[in-house]
Amino acid sequence: MSNTHAVSADKPEFYLTEEHHPESSTMLGFWIYLMSDCLMFAVLFVTYAVLGRNYAAGPAPADLFDLKLVAINTAMLLFSSITYGFAMLRMEKNDRSGTLLWLFVTGIFGAIFLALELYEFNHLIHEGAGPDRSAFLSIFFTLVGTHGLHVTFGTIWLITLMVQVAKFGLVEANRRRLMCLSMFWHFLDVIWIGVFSIVYLLGVLG
Repeated sequence: MSNTHAVSADKPEFYLTEEHHPESSTMLGFWIYLMSDCLMFAVLFVTYAVLGRNYAAGPAPADLFDLKLVAINTAMLLFSSITYGFAMLRMEKNDRSGTLLWLFVTGIFGAIFLALELYEFNHLIHEGAGPDRSAFLSIFFTLVGTHGLHVTFGTIWLITLMVQVAKFGLVEANRRRLMCLSMFWHFLDVIWIGVFSIVYLLGVLG
């Protein structure tokens, strides 16, 4: 680690001459985090594979899920991934206002996704199909709810970055943070495609 030694009137001072958070180490650390998240979701999917048909004489997926609603919700998340890509393109052009616009649109799609998911959970619970009804519903609420929490945290992160970009512009630190959030957001898209295919689609059609 390189440093520079400056002598003041009172005592010597040391300070770093390189960037405090090098981009390479930040991105590597975030990739490691995503891999740990991947393992967590893998465990949840395996648990769903084991418990997903234990209905305890209760409702099955075909009795509960509205595929049209879930398809709309899936489209919202996929659209949000596309609009985040547009935000990154505007960032590469050093267009702060364009970046903020597309981040805002991404946040709207994310909020709609969360609202529809909360509506679905509320509807199921009022129908007597809460997480305590069967092993299938327990793992369903755990898997889908865990993904929903990630989208919630991602949306909060997105809003925070919008404030940072509006205040400080597209400085190197904000660009790095936007890149990390981009990986996180696309990762959530991939996980949701798995949820939609395995939990909803196979559950209703299988």
